[in-house]
Amino acid sequence: MPQPRFTTEQLEELNILCLYNLDTTQEGIKVHSSAAPEAIAAAARLYAKGLVTQADGGYMTPLGREAAQHAQDLLGLLDPADLTT
Repeated sequence: MPQPRFTTEQLEELNILCLYNLDTTQEGIKVHSSAAPEAIAAAARLYAKGLVTQADGGYMTPLGREAAQHAQDLLGLLDPADLTT
C-alpha cells in the first residue's frame, strides 16, 4: 500500500490557507493575476471546494476558516523554530 502524502496541489492550497488572518472574519486575500500560476490555480481550487468566496481568494467561508485554522496549526507544529530540544 503506498504511503499517503500531500500532493503538490494540496500543498499549494495549504499555503494559500496560511495567508489568511484568523483574528478577523472581515479580512480576505486577493491572489492577483500576476501571482505565480500555482497560487492562482490553488485559489481557484479552494473556491471550487467552497472554502473561499472568490476564485481569486476573497473571504473564508465557515468551512474555509476551519481548514485555515487546521493548516495554520499544522504549520506551527511543523515549524522547526517551534521545536524544543
